[in-house]
Amino acid sequence: MASSSIDNYLRTYRKRSGLTQSEVAFLLGCKDAGQVSRYERHHRLPTLHTALACASILRVPLTTLFAGIQEQVNRETARRIARLRLDLENKHILGRHSKRTKTLRWLIQFGGRGENTNNDQE
Repeated sequence: MASSSIDNYLRTYRKRSGLTQSEVAFLLGCKDAGQVSRYERHHRLPTLHTALACASILRVPLTTLFAGIQEQVNRETARRIARLRLDLENKHILGRHSKRTKTLRWLIQFGGRGENTNNDQE
């Protein structure tokens, strides 16, 4: 996964907390520390449930804990939003816009940035 940041900071925050991989595995309900190790070494992506549990256990926002993945998702989403906006604008120009005007307005307002503007995560 190519990104300018580390994909996740599980190991960093686990170490700061003083917890061992075995302890985190227990708190996550995993059989052993191997699963936690695979998450930390980027060999496996945790499920959403497990990622949320990690954030809860380590008391770190999900977007901070998985910053590199968040950056990648933001880039991918921004590209798709730009493509959708272009497609809808072309349809609008051709006069086939009756049902998609609201979507097009949202895309124009959003600006195709794909940024995470949700600041209420803690």
